[in-house]
Amino acid sequence: MTRMLQVPRSRGAVSGLLLVLLGLWGALIPLVGPYFHYAYTPDSAWTLTAGRVWLEILPGAATFLGGVLLLSSARRHTLLFGAALAAAAGAWFTLGTVFSPLWNNNLPLGGQPASLTVVMRIAEQVGFFTGVGGVIAAIASFAFGRIWSLPSDATPVDEPVPAETQPTEPVG
Repeated sequence: MTRMLQVPRSRGAVSGLLLVLLGLWGALIPLVGPYFHYAYTPDSAWTLTAGRVWLEILPGAATFLGGVLLLSSARRHTLLFGAALAAAAGAWFTLGTVFSPLWNNNLPLGGQPASLTVVMRIAEQVGFFTGVGGVIAAIASFAFGRIWSLPSDATPVDEPVPAETQPTEPVG
């Protein structure tokens, strides 16, 4: 039974590494982005607001944890949990600013892009919320599918096909 729950450790390694990096980006960019004039309001580094905590730091930490689980575990259920956690965090990155007025007196919680040009405002929206969330959700979903689709006994079979199953006469 335990062997059925084991999967090759390399099965979630690349996805896990990408999710760890994206989780770090999502959690740290609101805190260090103002150094590079890449920020949401308030445009000051290392300032914690409710919007930064709920919409960026917590989903970034959840993505990071999901990536670590994918990197470190060889158990199917742990890998599936890590992928599902990261996918939920990616969805929260993408949709959190849309749903935040429900609990914030009809005001969006994330703030506004701090740049003045349209191109930079779009880059901030994509780099802080929608783009990073979409990429996280896609990678986590891909990892979830790879892990879920493994057979219960993932041992390779190296036996040749028996001769009696191969056709002896050409068909045609």
